[in-house]
Amino acid sequence: MRNCIRCGAEMKDGFKITSGYGIVIRGEKNRAVKPKVAVCPQCGEVSIYVEEVDKLIGKEKE
Repeated sequence: MRNCIRCGAEMKDGFKITSGYGIVIRGEKNRAVKPKVAVCPQCGEVSIYVEEVDKLIGKEKE
C-alpha cells in the first residue's frame, strides 16, 4: 500500500508504463527489474517504484 507524497491519499496500484517492449531498470551486475506504477485518485500524482530493490542493487536477503 502506498500513500501519495503530495496529498497523503491511498494510491491505486497495478498500472504499467509501456514504450515499445516496456521499461526495465538495470542495476548492479546488469540485473534488471520492471518498475511498478501507482496513481493517486485524488491529485493525479504518479509514483514509479520497484519492489525487488535487493535484486536491483545486488544485496542478498538475510
